[in-house]
Amino acid sequence: MTLDLPAPARALAIGAHPDDIEFGSGATLAKWAAAGCEVHLLVLTDGSKGTWDGDADLHALVKQRKAEQEAAARTIGASAVTFLDAVDGELDERPAYQAAVCEAIRRARPDVVVAHDPWKRYRIHSDHRHAGFLALDGIVAARDPHFFPEQGVAPHRPDQLLLFEADVADHGERIDAFVDRKIAALLCHTSQWRSTMGIDPEADTRDEQREAFAARIRDEARTAAESLRIDGFAETFKRIDEL
Repeated sequence: MTLDLPAPARALAIGAHPDDIEFGSGATLAKWAAAGCEVHLLVLTDGSKGTWDGDADLHALVKQRKAEQEAAARTIGASAVTFLDAVDGELDERPAYQAAVCEAIRRARPDVVVAHDPWKRYRIHSDHRHAGFLALDGIVAARDPHFFPEQGVAPHRPDQLLLFEADVADHGERIDAFVDRKIAALLCHTSQWRSTMGIDPEADTRDEQREAFAARIRDEARTAAESLRIDGFAETFKRIDEL
């Protein structure tokens, strides 16, 4: 088990949907950004399935989710957000998506890539699996000049890959000063309050529900720290160095 990478100069986090990056690594990214890291986010789908309202205007929802993601990115101190705009629920590993992830890595030139663990057992959301494999495929392609040479961007090989929601975690980041920043970033995703966070924005008890959600995130971060045998709060990852 390792603990606390030196803050990288540049990092790229890749998530399937708006809010996935904040759930998986929001506090770590905020910590790195505060230390001077240039943090980039790549969101692969448009978030158009992210509502329980069968009559929702999905065009408006996509626009809202992008705005929420940009607000969350500002909250954690990210420098830029890129949207691939694959249809939510229909992500796969087609060459065009591999090329797009490859190009994002080459352009951001991250020292560390952060992404979903595609090997997590019993994961039922296919977008999360595909997002993890696309991150891996993009890393392999980005380092080799014979993949997608038409991009006209120099190859790049990151130093480390951190996989969040890891099936087997072997690395931790202490986030004591940044767990509340993670919560604030997550709460930017107001379209997800009801379905993902248990907050009814129209209820008289919404403030209590918000605090219950915040307590849930703190409890998860405290449990992660306990798994590392440290006090306080943490986020855990599978760390891969041989890229």
